[in-house]
This record gives sequence, structure tokens and C-alpha cells, in this order.
Amino acid sequence: MPSTKTLWTGVYPAATTQFAPDYSVDSDATQAVQTALVDDGVDGLILLGTCGENNSLEGDEKRKILAGAVEAVGARVPLVAGVSEFTTERAVAYAKDAEKIGVDALMLLPAMVYVPTTEELVAHFRTVAEATSLPIMLYNNPPAYRVNVSAEALEALADVPNIVAVKESAPDTRRFTDLINRFGDRYSVMAGLDDVALEGMMLGASGWVSGLTSAFPRESVRLIAAFNEGNIEEARAIYRWFMPLLHLDAEHDLVQSIKLAETIMGRGTERVRMPRLPLSGKRRDDVIKWVETCKATRPCPDA
Repeated sequence: MPSTKTLWTGVYPAATTQFAPDYSVDSDATQAVQTALVDDGVDGLILLGTCGENNSLEGDEKRKILAGAVEAVGARVPLVAGVSEFTTERAVAYAKDAEKIGVDALMLLPAMVYVPTTEELVAHFRTVAEATSLPIMLYNNPPAYRVNVSAEALEALADVPNIVAVKESAPDTRRFTDLINRFGDRYSVMAGLDDVALEGMMLGASGWVSGLTSAFPRESVRLIAAFNEGNIEEARAIYRWFMPLLHLDAEHDLVQSIKLAETIMGRGTERVRMPRLPLSGKRRDDVIKWVETCKATRPCPDA
């Protein structure tokens, strides 16, 4: 049965998957990262999204990570499992297993690699949704996945009761207003791109799915809390402090950058699975400099 926990509000970091020196999944370290984020006040966790390296994992590894998160923090915050598979059949099987494992909701992506028509996209989303009772957030990220979850697609899916939210990662902030104008409260809309998060909240997003929160959770939580309290000046000050780190979330090497930031902040390691490689050269130097600058000037330091 779907959880009664409050979904789609506040800050949901896209938690990383941690690897041992031999690049096997380090379950203890992954649980430690998850627990630390919850201890720092995040409102929920996205498991096995892009930052969780979903498509670099085998099916049994994914299921083990979900079970570990339910064990570690499932009683404390909503857990949303990314569904990112190559075929609809695999996505259905994974969604069913995620529900059995005990997560609270799903973040459903278009099928990987293949670029669908609107008809195919709608059929994929509908088929997966009908296989589970869990609430579902659709993930719209046209730059990454080469397909736009259009208003027409959302209109065609409006009769599917458990498709209830959209993670909006298009860089065009007009999408927030267009979706809310067209659908009202039919879909909760989550800001899904770090460097337009505050703009998204101002335009009506109910919460923020974040990458850099994994390195700076307290500041991320305070940013959204300040906004919700009407303290726009404080929210804007935190947001300005957080740039240019937030821009990293929109780059192709976001996973490596976020894991490097986590490492600097003592919250994990920068190990990634190939074909990704750790950052090197000037790019690495730049990211280290930006993280160290944020660390030295952070507005919400650890007590």
C-alpha cells in the first residue's frame, strides 16, 4: 500500500550510490550517506536516480540498495525509487519489486536510449503505472533524455490515478507556470534542476529534487525553509552563495562533480563506475576550488 508519509514537498536529494575499492556496491557506506542526509533534515530521498548511477548497476544491486535504504531510513522519510530501464517490461518488473521491497513512491523515466513518440511515451508511463499502486512522479529532462514530457502527454495521462507528480528539469522556467496554468493541482511539480531551484519554488513548485544537497544538506534545507517562511532575502542569499556549485547539476559530469563535492565534505567517496571516470585536470581543480570556497563561507555550518 502507498505510504501515508507526506510526498513531494521540501528537499529530496538524489542520493549517491557508494562503491568499494573494487567498485562493488558498498552497502554500509551507501546507507551511511542516506542516514547522514536524513539526520541533516532532508524531507525525503530519491534512490537510484542519475546521481545513484542507476544505469551502471545490475538489477540485483538496485534491489539490494532499495532494501538497504528501507532498512536504514525508511521509517523516517519517504523513499522514492528511480525507474530507469531499457524496456517497458523491465520497468514493470522493477516497479513491482520496488513496491514489494517497501519504498514509498517511484520516479519514472522514459525508457533509456530509445527516443519515443508521444504515443509511445504515454504507453510506457501508463503501462508501468498500472503495474503498481505506488504514487509516481514522472521525470522530465529533455536535455538528458532527448524527449519532452509535453503537456499533451500529461493530458493523456491525467486519468491515471497514481501518476501524481512531475520532476521538472527542463532549463526553461516557463514550464512551471505553463504546467500549473494547464493542470492546476492535478500534478505536484518538483523543481528538478539545481540552478533553477529557487526560481521553480517562486513559480509554484512544491519542492526540490537536488544533486548538490548531497554535499551541503543543511544549507539546502534552510534555503527551502527560508522561502517557505517568506524570508526571501535569506533564501536569495543562500542561493547566491550556492552558485556556481548548483550549475554542476546541469552538466554531463554531474555525478562525478557531486561525488567529489561529497568527498571534500566528508560524506562519501568519489568512486564512479565506468564509463564514468573521476574528474581530472582543470575541471577537477575548478570543482575543488568551488567546493572549498563554499565550505569556507557556508551560511549553515555544522554545530
